Amino acid sequence: MSDGGIIRDETGPQRLIGYVLDVGQPDRCARCWLDIDDRHLNRHGVLHGGIASALLDSACGATGSLTVDETGRVPFLTISLTTQFVAPAKGGRVTAVGRITGGGRSLLFIEGHLTDEAGTLIATATGVFKKVPPHRRGGN
Repeated sequence: MSDGGIIRDETGPQRLIGYVLDVGQPDRCARCWLDIDDRHLNRHGVLHGGIASALLDSACGATGSLTVDETGRVPFLTISLTTQFVAPAKGGRVTAVGRITGGGRSLLFIEGHLTDEAGTLIATATGVFKKVPPHRRGGN
């Protein structure tokens, strides 16, 4: 479901994890945010690294999609994603933002940053993303 560039509960990971995707920003950089609760914490009481990576992956992929579709819904496949964990997040809202750093017709290089409400950098990611060709989209 979408409302002014806000996409909620559209994919399985969104419903499972509970994050929201914002593809309506004027800078054409998608944002993905999550209000952390105890379901998102690891055994050390901080945001699980896999969830942090999923947020970065989603923001980066949607940023790629915005290069070809203003709704951010043209699928992009993650070819590679490398995540660096910088600081723990224990609660509140975290936001991932994607930014294109290069690429060509079918592959894009995109970096992402995950920060908490205070602006503390939690994690970064760099990835390679590939646009899904129309004949492989399966109804999209």
